[in-house]
Amino acid sequence: MGLDDIRTAVPDYAKDLRLNLGSVITTSSLEPDMAWGAALTAALVSKNEYVIQNILEDAKEHLDDTLINGAKTTAAIMSMSNVWYKFTDLIQDEEVKKLPAKLRMNAIMNHGGVSQALFEGWGLAASVVNACGVCVNAHAAQMRKLDLDAQHIADIARIAAVVKAVSDTLSFEKLISA
Repeated sequence: MGLDDIRTAVPDYAKDLRLNLGSVITTSSLEPDMAWGAALTAALVSKNEYVIQNILEDAKEHLDDTLINGAKTTAAIMSMSNVWYKFTDLIQDEEVKKLPAKLRMNAIMNHGGVSQALFEGWGLAASVVNACGVCVNAHAAQMRKLDLDAQHIADIARIAAVVKAVSDTLSFEKLISA
């Protein structure tokens, strides 16, 4: 199991995804815990069971149980907050925009049990997959305040983009061949 199995499963018409999958995670500017946590978080919010299981398999070489739980916490809270903040960005009613979320988001305040830098990076990965511009910008801004540079932000977005594309491709390929 792992990335090699995912690459084998990616069809030839999506060869670019196959080639990108390993390189965006293993040859980025990111420390392994940031890269693998971003990949795992992106896989979780992309919802492809095969991709989740295989990325988790390889991620366990770089992430302990606390970090894996942090990635899961990040994916869970971002799944809710990304929807809320996309809503507030899309709605044109200014009165509605100003209303508080009134959603429990303590996981954001305690960074999902991991460092703030990891949480912000993994939150960025989830927000990229979920296409929440408000959250992408918020996490990127926090990362910059934590002295993470533009390359780190771009590398996380690349990981999220490739993991999402692989997840989508394997999902629709399964549906087509069923």
